[in-house]
Amino acid sequence: MKKQQWIVVSSGLILLAMLFFFGKTVPPKKPEAVASAETAPAVKPIDFNQLLRHAKERLTPAQVEKVTGYENLVTRGDVKNQQLSSYRLLAAFWRDTVRLFEPYAFYTAEAAKLENSEKTLTFAAHLFLTNLKTEADPAMQNWLATNAKTLFERALEVNPANDSSKIGLGACYIFGNISSNPMEGIAPIREIVARDPENTFAQFILGLGGVKSGQFEKAIERFLIVVKKEPGNLEAALNLAEAYDQHGDKANAIKWYEFVKTKVPNPEARKELDNRIKTLK
Repeated sequence: MKKQQWIVVSSGLILLAMLFFFGKTVPPKKPEAVASAETAPAVKPIDFNQLLRHAKERLTPAQVEKVTGYENLVTRGDVKNQQLSSYRLLAAFWRDTVRLFEPYAFYTAEAAKLENSEKTLTFAAHLFLTNLKTEADPAMQNWLATNAKTLFERALEVNPANDSSKIGLGACYIFGNISSNPMEGIAPIREIVARDPENTFAQFILGLGGVKSGQFEKAIERFLIVVKKEPGNLEAALNLAEAYDQHGDKANAIKWYEFVKTKVPNPEARKELDNRIKTLK
């Protein structure tokens, strides 16, 4: 929960939810180079129950009582619908009342698995993926990616032809610290781009992969494709500015930082952008 990221994130409703409920407003750490299989550190998996215990320490006695009631909602009879209701109530509580991402995303995912519809599975998967793209902590990367991977795989069981889910699954490998060869996620995404060059989600993820591996020129090419097709895609514009910045092209970095600054409404985000621009001038 200490992770911070830019105000702009993608995926429509997820964008609005993340901004409104969790207030992501400042830039992430610079992307790190991809570790090799030999140098990649072992990651101790995160235990959600431990996360939940820490989260509950922030609650008032009245809130603890409410959460406990939601957790014990399942009794007899229609167990599936009772469990589904429990997960939805818990997700809404952690989102609306406490505004903690991890339990909100976890219970949203549990409800999606139980419902098993493509719509709910992909929505939950993109919640995790949105945070994964800017997460710097390896253990949290692993937790986010593992959850997203499961959801994307379940969504592909429902609809094997969904390219968006295939791309999301590939992104889990690229950014998620779940494989000794994280760039293996690139191959299926490249296959999609080969037959559908205008798939902006695929181009964007490949752009992020280029940044992660230090291939800034290739990343810039990808992001330019996205912003040309989607001028309002601020996440792509921001990453384009960052790629130019890291590539040493100050003029274009400033140009795109300025563009993003004119579009974001949050004063803190504009201040961060101003600071970045000043360092480049």
